[in-house]
Amino acid sequence: MTEMSTPWSDIEAIKQLKARYCRLLDTKQWSQWRTLFVDDFRSDTSPAGGKLIVGADEFVAFTRHSLGDRATVHQVHAPEIEVTSATTARAVWALEDVVRLAPGVNLRGYGHYHETYEKRDGRWQFTSSTLTRIREDIFNVLFSVYLSDRIKKVAGVLARRLVRSAPRG
Repeated sequence: MTEMSTPWSDIEAIKQLKARYCRLLDTKQWSQWRTLFVDDFRSDTSPAGGKLIVGADEFVAFTRHSLGDRATVHQVHAPEIEVTSATTARAVWALEDVVRLAPGVNLRGYGHYHETYEKRDGRWQFTSSTLTRIREDIFNVLFSVYLSDRIKKVAGVLARRLVRSAPRG
C-alpha cells in the first residue's frame, strides 16, 4: 500500500465508490456516473440474461438507453472486499434492485455484483463487473410472481415464436 493508504482506507474508498454508483445510476446522473469507470471497463450481465459490454462509454450509453427515465432502486450490502495490491481490489456485493417496467409493473431482482477495481491517480474506479441473479419477481400492489429459470426460458421460446410468425409488412 502507499504511505497515505491502508487496506482499511482503500476498503472504505471502494464502499464509497459503490455507494456513488447506486446513487448516480438511480438519479440518472449519467456524466458523473461515467467517471466511476476506467475507459476499458467490462460489464458482463450474461449470467443474469444480459450481455457482455466492453468500454465504459458503451456501457453507460447502453444503460442509459435501456433504462431511459424509468425509476430504479439499487441497494447493495454485505460487501466482501479484498485489496489485492496497492492499486487493485476485488469484491462481491449482495444486490437487491427494483426497476419500474411499466406503470404499475415492477421487477425486483436479487443477486450479486462480482467486481474488480483499480486505483489510478489516487482514485478507485471500476474495471469490471459481472452481475449474477438468484431470483426475480414481477410485482405490483395486487400481485407478485416469481420468475423461475424455467418460466423465463418458456417465455423466451414463446416470444421468439411470436416474432417469427408475425406478419411482415
